[in-house]
Amino acid sequence: MVRYDFTGKRALVTGAGKGIGREVALLLAGCGAEVIALGRTAADLEGLGVPVVVDLADAEATRAAVRAVLPVDLLVNCAGIVELESFLDTSTETFDRTIAVNTRAPLVVAQEVARDLVRRGAPGAIVNVSSLAADVGTRDHTAYCASKAALDAVTRVMALELGPHGIRVNSLNPIVTLTPMADKAWSDPAKSGPMLARIPLGRFAQPAEVAASVAFLLSDAAAMVHGTCLTVDGGFSAG
Repeated sequence: MVRYDFTGKRALVTGAGKGIGREVALLLAGCGAEVIALGRTAADLEGLGVPVVVDLADAEATRAAVRAVLPVDLLVNCAGIVELESFLDTSTETFDRTIAVNTRAPLVVAQEVARDLVRRGAPGAIVNVSSLAADVGTRDHTAYCASKAALDAVTRVMALELGPHGIRVNSLNPIVTLTPMADKAWSDPAKSGPMLARIPLGRFAQPAEVAASVAFLLSDAAAMVHGTCLTVDGGFSAG
């Protein structure tokens, strides 16, 4: 696997305790970054650089937590939740909390990081970990699909407004990635089988593979990649 050099960079990773976020935190640390690992459960953050415990559904607590760890050079908004409810059964509580964690929290975190970068006149890079679900409807994922489509929209506006300040912003949109959260939705072969059949590579993604793509987008190797939604789906979208 390609290794990038993030020596001297401070990287904030949300959702760092599990799944993709944990892989990202470990990879960036291995590439020399000082990692600030943000999550909801302290035990999940052990051994991951500077731990920050906060519930991202609480916007003001999130702002305070981010301000306390500035300056930050690299940001990965990776935290996310999913609740499986059919469209007819999707509750307003589920919808509001999903939007709060998956869309509003990345907005709040990125605002604080970007304001500080602009104030310092420093360049930076931000990756919002979205999902193929932003573009592909998925049964029982109404709130999740909506939250990720909205996150992609936020990413595009961020790119337009922050690019002139030397701050690159991209979304990463993976297919189902084999994390504990994905197991919740895709462990049933009756559900995962049809999806797998549409993936030319014949499998779902591994967290480390998604983390490698995040590292690329943060690195100088992606210096001209800005405002894009990079799909990591094993060819699913080609069909």
